[in-house]
Amino acid sequence: MEKKAAGKFVIQIDRCENATWQGTILWTEKNITQQFRSALELIRLMDSAVTMGKKEE
Repeated sequence: MEKKAAGKFVIQIDRCENATWQGTILWTEKNITQQFRSALELIRLMDSAVTMGKKEE
């Protein structure tokens, strides 16, 4: 049985302020781009994208 990738992302870090990252994330399967203001927000965006992708299967 072949395992399907959970999600592929392109992350661009624009700057580092207040000891965290700010930038953009592109979810390649859906061609959705969003900005994030912290590393925690980045992780939450990736988690919600993977969760949404699993629900669609």
